[in-house]
Amino acid sequence: MGKGLFITFEGADGCGKTTQIELLDKYFKEKSKETLLTREPGAKGLGIKLREILLNYDGEVSSNCESFLFLADRAQHVDCIIKPALDEGKIVLCDRHIDSTVAYQGYGRQLDIEQIKMLNNIATGGLKPDLTIIFDIDTETSLKRVGKNKDRMESAGIEFFERVRNGFLEIAKDEPQRVKVINSADTIENIHHKVVELVEKL
Repeated sequence: MGKGLFITFEGADGCGKTTQIELLDKYFKEKSKETLLTREPGAKGLGIKLREILLNYDGEVSSNCESFLFLADRAQHVDCIIKPALDEGKIVLCDRHIDSTVAYQGYGRQLDIEQIKMLNNIATGGLKPDLTIIFDIDTETSLKRVGKNKDRMESAGIEFFERVRNGFLEIAKDEPQRVKVINSADTIENIHHKVVELVEKL
């Protein structure tokens, strides 16, 4: 890889990660750093079509099929967008990545977690973020913030999202060097300062 930096933002819907990733992008731009702000699923091109299926398809989707669709999106994203940007020395800021699949499909859908990690490794070609920030929020607050207009993933029950939250926290315990947890109950400004502190350590 080149001289780029790869930072991912994770957490349940409504945790505030999208606001924080935009603030960090602005922070880097003010320091004249070249960034790429992207997301999973559906960065652009083929990914947008996969995102539409994943979030809005109104028929039955098996848990295994769901996992493979996320992994297909990730393979396309890494090969065509993330790796080229890192090779150019850019700071890549990604809204969701490998840990979402472990948390949502592994812990949430209760699929084989080690198998998902192995498939993630295939989809990314072994690429891992330099830093992953998980924005932790209690499940009831998360669901309230999402509101009534939920997509297919957001419509899963509270027990599902409790497993997802616990999954993210387990990931942080397993990889403390890469994965850091920030309490999303704090103010937007305080959370941003904590994010900057973590990033500056890199």
